[in-house]
Amino acid sequence: MIGIISDVHGNYGALRTVLARLDELGVSRIICLGDTAGYYSQVNECCEALRERNVFSVMGNHDAYLARNERCPRSNSANACLDYQRGVITAQNLAWLGSLAERSNEHGVSIVHGGWSDPLDEYVRPSQAYFAQLPGHYFASGHTHVQYLWSGEGKVYCNPGSVGQPRDGDSRAAFATWDGEAFVLHRVEYDIGETQQAMKRAGFTPYFYENLDTGTQIGGRLSSVPAQGSLQ
Repeated sequence: MIGIISDVHGNYGALRTVLARLDELGVSRIICLGDTAGYYSQVNECCEALRERNVFSVMGNHDAYLARNERCPRSNSANACLDYQRGVITAQNLAWLGSLAERSNEHGVSIVHGGWSDPLDEYVRPSQAYFAQLPGHYFASGHTHVQYLWSGEGKVYCNPGSVGQPRDGDSRAAFATWDGEAFVLHRVEYDIGETQQAMKRAGFTPYFYENLDTGTQIGGRLSSVPAQGSLQ
C-alpha cells in the first residue's frame, strides 16, 4: 500500500500529522502530487520532510512559481505568500522543487498535479469523455484541494484532497491510499493553531490563515469539483 498526498503548501503541522498517520497505516511508499510550496510559512520544513523520506513528487503550479521565479496570474494572496517563501527557502530546497517532473506513472497510477492536458494548472472535472482519451486505467491529481473519487468504464480517478489547505468545508488534513486495486480517502485532525502561530510569527495577518479553521480558501470560499480555470 502506498500513500498519496498533495497540496501541502508549507503547512508543516498538517504534513507531520499525515506522515505519522501513513506510518500507522503501514504504507511502503509515499507519493506527492505537487504543491509542497505556496501559502504557509514552513516551506523548508515541508521540503526537507519529503526529501528525507524519499517521497516521490511531481511539480505543482506553486512549486513552479517559486522555482522559476514566476507570479501566480490569479491571486494577490498567493503571490504575497510566495514572496515570503522566496526570502526564506534554502538553495537546496529550491533546487529540489525545480528538479521535479511534471508527470509520472507510479505503481500503475498516472499522476500529475493539475490535469493531463496541462499538468501544472488544469482543474480536472472528471468525466468518461475526459478519461476515455487517456491511456491507462488509474489516475490521480491534486490542485483543486477537494477530495474526490470517480470511476467509469474501466477508468478510476482519485484526488486525495489537500494536506495543507482543504477547501471542501472539512478542516482536517486530507490524503489517500492505494493498494494496487482501489483508492481509499482519509482525513486526520491536526493542530491548526500551530500553523496559524507560525504564520503570525512570519508577519502575516489572520486573513492569510483563519481559513484553516473552516476548510476554505483564503478569503473563506468553499470549492467544489470545479469547472476549468475557476480556482486559484
